[in-house]
Amino acid sequence: MTPQRKMIYELMTELCHSSIDEIIARVQQKNPEVTVSTVYRILDSFCEAALLSRIKNPNGKDYFDISPTEHHHVFVNSKVIDYIDPDLTEIIKNRLKGDMFKNLDIEKISINIIANDKKS
Repeated sequence: MTPQRKMIYELMTELCHSSIDEIIARVQQKNPEVTVSTVYRILDSFCEAALLSRIKNPNGKDYFDISPTEHHHVFVNSKVIDYIDPDLTEIIKNRLKGDMFKNLDIEKISINIIANDKKS
């Protein structure tokens, strides 16, 4: 593993979820020699190897997630929170199997929930 890959993977284990902008800023703080395109290539390769997953924030930015297991995300302001509920996932899978997806194998279900702090 190259030093750049190791650095980015270790950074992601610290961050858990992070926007591409934050990842690039943190990488370049540690090593200004690492280019933006290198960061993108490494993150893409980690996603292809299922070490990371890419999630779309409602604001359109890509976020990267270190947890490759099936789970959902709650977006609250600029935070991303994992929501793990195997029962909910199973209910959705069963519902989809009975509808127009009955001839498909559903590999993964990931729901993005957008929330805001309640106003008093």
